[in-house]
Amino acid sequence: MKKRAIISVFKKEGILELASFLNEAGWEILSTGGTASYLAQNKIPVTDVSSVTGFPECLDGRVKTLHPSVHAGILARRDNAAHIAKLEELSIKLIDLVCVNLYPFFEKVQEDLSFNDTVEFIDIGGPTMLRAAAKNYQDVLVLTDPADYAKAIKGIKNDDLSIEFRRRMAGKVFNLTAAYDAAISRFMLGETGEDEYPEYYALSLKKQQMLRYGENSHQSACLYVSADRKGAFGGMKQLQGKELSYNNIRDLDVAWKGVCAYSKFVKNALPVKGKDRDGNEVTANFASVSGSVFTIALKHNTPCGAALGKNVLDSYKKTYNCDSVSIFGGILGCSAVIDENAALEMKKCFLEVIVAPGFTDGALKVFEEKKNLRLIVAEIPADEKHSYLSVDGGALIQSSDDTLFEKWDIVTKAKPTAAQVNEMAFGMTIAMFAKSNAILVIKDQMAIGIGCGQTNRIWAAEQALERAQKVVQSGATSDNKNAEVLISDAFFPFDDTVRVAAKYGIKAIVQPGGSIRDEDSIKACDELGIAMVFTGTRHFKH
Repeated sequence: MKKRAIISVFKKEGILELASFLNEAGWEILSTGGTASYLAQNKIPVTDVSSVTGFPECLDGRVKTLHPSVHAGILARRDNAAHIAKLEELSIKLIDLVCVNLYPFFEKVQEDLSFNDTVEFIDIGGPTMLRAAAKNYQDVLVLTDPADYAKAIKGIKNDDLSIEFRRRMAGKVFNLTAAYDAAISRFMLGETGEDEYPEYYALSLKKQQMLRYGENSHQSACLYVSADRKGAFGGMKQLQGKELSYNNIRDLDVAWKGVCAYSKFVKNALPVKGKDRDGNEVTANFASVSGSVFTIALKHNTPCGAALGKNVLDSYKKTYNCDSVSIFGGILGCSAVIDENAALEMKKCFLEVIVAPGFTDGALKVFEEKKNLRLIVAEIPADEKHSYLSVDGGALIQSSDDTLFEKWDIVTKAKPTAAQVNEMAFGMTIAMFAKSNAILVIKDQMAIGIGCGQTNRIWAAEQALERAQKVVQSGATSDNKNAEVLISDAFFPFDDTVRVAAKYGIKAIVQPGGSIRDEDSIKACDELGIAMVFTGTRHFKH
C-alpha cells in the first residue's frame, strides 16, 4: 500500500528536501493552503487535503484538517484489526507521516497587535494533528523540527526508523505544544489580577545554549529564555570573550537588574511623600541626585561596589574604590555606553563580564587585548513581572521586587539633609540586590561598605561600617570624614544597630520599619542625634 505523508508548515526550512525525497520514494504527499502551493511551485506533486476530506478550507482557513478522514488515518492502530476494518468501511486511507510546524504565536504575541489579531495566530489544526500523530507514534512518524528531517530521511531510506527515534519525535511534539499552550495561556490570562497565580503555572521557555557546566563543574546546565516575550536576556548580544558560564549569567542578571533599578527608582523617580515626627507632610525628591552614570560590580551574585559618577570613567573608578579586592574576577554593569578612557582603566583589573548599553569602537579596540573578557550589549530593560525559585518537587513564584519606597516617614527629631536623602535613595537601590541581612554604608554616592549574608543584622552592620571606615581612610572618598548614611534592607529588631552606627559617625539611617520594637531604635536615634526614615518597604533577598 502506498504510504502517505501530510505536510503543513508555516516555516519552510528544509521542507523541499524532505518532500522531494518522499515523492521520489513513492509516497503520496497531502498538504494544505500555502504549503501545497509552495510544493507545487517547486514541481513536487501534492494532493490537497480538501480532496481527501471532501470539504474545502473554510472560515478563513480556520478549518482545513479537522476531519475524520485526516485524524482517523493518523490515529488508527495498525495492529488493531477493528481499526483497520473501520477505515476500510469508511474508505479512509492511512497517514504514515505528519510534518507540521505551527503558526508563529511566539513571535506575534510580542508584536504590537490587537488582542483579536493575536488570537488569529493561535494554531488549532496543527497541534491537533501533531498530538494525534504523537499518540500513535509507533505507527506514525511525526516531525516538528527541521533539524530532524535528515535523520528521518536516512531512517526511511534504510528502513530503519527505530521505535526509540519515533518516541523521541513524539516527545518533542508534546514539548513544543506544552510551551505553545503555555504562551497562549499567559496571553489569555494575563499576569496580574485574579489570574496572577492560576491553578497550573506554565512557562514557555526555549533553549538558548548549553553551558559548559553549572554552579560547580560536576553539574550540568543550560540557559533557557522566554519564547513568547523578549526579556533582558532576549536583547543581549555578546561581542567578545569566552562563553558565559552559569555563574556568569546569574551575576550578569543581577548586574543588569541593578543598572535598570537605578534608572527606574532614582534617576527617573517621582517624589515620594510621607510625614515627619509631628505629622507634617514631607516629600523626598531625588531629582538632585548627583552623577549621571551608574556602575555596579558584583561578586558571587551580590554587589561588592556601586557608584554614581559624572561619566563612565568617574563612575567606574568610584565603584572600584568601594572594594578593590573583591572586584577582582567580578562582573561589571554600567548604565552608559563605555568609552575608550573608561576601557583603559577597566583593562587594568581582571573582570569576567562587562554589560552596558554599548561600547565605542575605541573601547572595543582596547578590550581586544583581553580576549577572554566577555562584553555584553544589553538593549532591553529588566522588567520581569515575577521571580522563580525551584524547590524540591516544585517552585516558589512571587511578584518581582519593584517598589523601592512605599512612603517616606521621618520618625526622629533630627531630619535628614537633602544630601543625605540622595545618599539614601542611591543606597536603597543597591540594598535590593544585596543578600539579607544587608547593611550598606554610603558616602559620595558610593557603596563603600556592604555587609550582607549574615545571620544577624548587627554582624552585617559591623562588617559594612568597618569596611567603610577603611575606604575613607584609604583616601578614596572626597574627604577623610566618616560616612553619614546607613541603609538597611529590613527593620531593626533591636536598637543595637543604631548604637553601633553612631560609633562610626553615622548621622542618618533609612530602613523599612515595622518591628514591634521600632520605638527602641527611634529613641536611640533621638538620644544620639541621628535622623531616621521609614520607607515601609522591605527588601529581603535570600
